[in-house]
Amino acid sequence: MAGRAQIRTNNSALIAMIADEDTITGFLLAGVGNVDLRRKTNYLIVDSKTTVKQIEDAFKEFTTKDDIGIVLISQYVANMIRFVVDSYNKPIPAILEIPSKDHPYDPAHDSVLSRVKHLFSSESVASERR
Repeated sequence: MAGRAQIRTNNSALIAMIADEDTITGFLLAGVGNVDLRRKTNYLIVDSKTTVKQIEDAFKEFTTKDDIGIVLISQYVANMIRFVVDSYNKPIPAILEIPSKDHPYDPAHDSVLSRVKHLFSSESVASERR
């Protein structure tokens, strides 16, 4: 299976977060936060002063780190960098779009859900041809 991506089985994988302050605070209170030896955190708090470039850089950093297993991103933040989120296609870290307090979840904008729908529609078409 030369073309398949290797899935790491690291027992200490972290959850990274890109979201508003309330969402990040909730996850930090649940124990998800981490600060490494270089004083880098596993989250980015997005507010009105956060630029799209900062969000994009954080997303790229979190998706390339070896110790991150899941990236939680608020859907409204993901919409700001939709072109980057939609082009990401690796299984680990998994990208999960979540709602925030002020921005409800819209399944029509979820890149993972649209990929799953596309996969199942392709499978159903293939099974009907048999």
